[in-house]
Amino acid sequence: MAVVLPPVVPGEPLRISGSTFVAWKKCPETANARFRGLYGPDSRPAFVGGLAHKLFSRHFSGGPIADDEFAQACREEIGKSNLNHKMGGLGINMSALNGIIEEVRSLYQRFIRFPGEGFETAELELAHDAGGGLTLIGTVDAVFREELEGSRLVDWKTGSSLEDVDDQLSFYALLWVLERGEMPALLEAVSVSTGESHRARPSEVDIQRIADEVAAMASELRTAWLVQAGVERRAGPWCRYCPVLAECPEGQAVEAILA
Repeated sequence: MAVVLPPVVPGEPLRISGSTFVAWKKCPETANARFRGLYGPDSRPAFVGGLAHKLFSRHFSGGPIADDEFAQACREEIGKSNLNHKMGGLGINMSALNGIIEEVRSLYQRFIRFPGEGFETAELELAHDAGGGLTLIGTVDAVFREELEGSRLVDWKTGSSLEDVDDQLSFYALLWVLERGEMPALLEAVSVSTGESHRARPSEVDIQRIADEVAAMASELRTAWLVQAGVERRAGPWCRYCPVLAECPEGQAVEAILA
């Protein structure tokens, strides 16, 4: 496979994930804030989605979860993850938790209706050491083997929207190519709540474009850190959950319009 990651400006160690890359494409300053340890506020939908993903992974690793065991399975997954710490910040008491469990149960019941033929692995962690302190990381929700074609990388979405999924899926494909030396056959994002899916067949041109953008991101960040300068800010609907909204006039203006 001829896809290569271009050289980047040397500098501090840098780990770029799929979600941070997507954040960068929307607003570089939002991504930059993450590297400074600043994250947007937790939200109930994100908590529900995080718990649902853990139940999907549990299903693949341990088999179907019985209905009368589902609530306990949810509590176990919360207890052994960072979701346990997020409950306080979100003000989730036991009554609210019961409602969340029922919401996740509904998502799980939809999830198990999807075909499972060709399943290979879930929660596959990929990491590529690009050298010079740059590492690319990502977790693929599920990998299926398409008969006569190859691997299909799947990302489960617990919301209804499948907009703006191409960059995240292509980032996973880049990681797959760099680590496995082969192009995945298909990339797929699936809305568990609606049953809709978005499929793409990646090409070498597509993945090289992502490699170029990732290298540019790394170089721009390192250059900004070296000269102690800011990076570009782009306002949009994502500003609501931005960790630097309080110091961003552009984001505040968009929020005022959306409100």
